[in-house]
Amino acid sequence: MQLTTNSLIQNRLLAALSEQELSRIASRMDLVTLRLGEMLYEPNQLLQYAYFPTTSIISLHYVTETGASAEAAGVGNEGMVGVPLILGGNTTPSSAVVQTAGQAYRLDRHILKAEFNNSSGLMNRLLLRYIQALMTQMFQTAACNRHHSVEQQLCRWLLLTVDRIPSGELKMTQELVANMLGVRRESVTEAAGALQNSGCIRYRRGHIAVLDRKKLEVKSCECYGVVKKELDRLIGNVT
Repeated sequence: MQLTTNSLIQNRLLAALSEQELSRIASRMDLVTLRLGEMLYEPNQLLQYAYFPTTSIISLHYVTETGASAEAAGVGNEGMVGVPLILGGNTTPSSAVVQTAGQAYRLDRHILKAEFNNSSGLMNRLLLRYIQALMTQMFQTAACNRHHSVEQQLCRWLLLTVDRIPSGELKMTQELVANMLGVRRESVTEAAGALQNSGCIRYRRGHIAVLDRKKLEVKSCECYGVVKKELDRLIGNVT
């Protein structure tokens, strides 16, 4: 399916490219629909494509030998899945799984590398900055999971998620959220209950709606603000 530049700019990274660069890759990208739970890549397998989400959200997970896992970072319409391809590793011990069903633009790894290696283009500088923003998210997530309460972690995760979904309505079970945060389901149930009682969210089986974003930001730790500010700084004005 041939895409137009108007449709491609739904992704923030693609929207930051020059008109010339965007036009050049538009005919080489495929619009794909991603299903909830779909595995885009598994640990230590060669990555074939990069994905630029628009309405979908991809979760980057690290899995232990026992099968336990936790989210290291999430990628939505602000970013790209497939960083190992441009860093030269081509594989990673992590996995990428669809957290929220939706659409994304898919680009073959060879085309991505060619665009990235074009030193005169904006793609190179833009993706390097995005990698720094992604690293910030990973570092902040690690610190948050270690030092902040489950309620604060849940607030951070909800805020980052709704930034990528304008409706503010998440199709998400407490069990899935617990897997994302790497905590017990009972802890998420308690934290979600407290947030619901305070009017921040409304929860019913499989659905979470953010009702009061400002109150949710107050209850969150500083980690959400750090991640958002760094992303805006790094890819907000790339020249």
